[in-house]
Amino acid sequence: MKKIKPLYIYIAGIIIAVIVFYFISENSSQTTSSSSKIQSNQMPQDQIHSGLQNSSPQAPGKNNVMAGVIQKMDELKKDVDAHPNDTLKIRQFADFLAEAHQKDQALVYYQKILNVNPKRIDILFSVAYLNYIDKNFDAAEKDLNKILSVDKNNVNAYYNLGAIAVSQGNKAKAEQIWKKLAMDFPQSPLAQKAKESIQQLQ
Repeated sequence: MKKIKPLYIYIAGIIIAVIVFYFISENSSQTTSSSSKIQSNQMPQDQIHSGLQNSSPQAPGKNNVMAGVIQKMDELKKDVDAHPNDTLKIRQFADFLAEAHQKDQALVYYQKILNVNPKRIDILFSVAYLNYIDKNFDAAEKDLNKILSVDKNNVNAYYNLGAIAVSQGNKAKAEQIWKKLAMDFPQSPLAQKAKESIQQLQ
């Protein structure tokens, strides 16, 4: 599994790592505690800010970063408009929108991909992720259950259901989910994480 990339937004010269939390997606390799961090004096290594570091000898500011974001977004949008059936290009644009905190628009484009192939687990994880960080837990739970309807052995989806249950204040449900995960998939790295998470519920 690949590492999950945190979402970043550049505001008034301060770079905020928006979400670091216990929600595991198909693109993650580890779980981190729920918190947010503020970083300064360092440009994030994400798609939004790529190419901006070396474009000027001056320190990045709100104006030049936002101009770069808008330009990149326009380029990706034009690419999608020119190739409306290219799900790879749609995915790139949707991911960029998500990173730029245009969650509603990102969901629109993710849905375009799901309209073509409703069994795209990677896209369902992306949608679940956005719903989760938007605290739309019921929708995120539905997304994860769609994943399980495609792949009943997807341990990431199982673990995430437990994370959602905790977020909803239902620790008993989370414990039940994680115990079943640990029992049914003892060789999975998430089996140990599930056990640790259960301990943290106490």
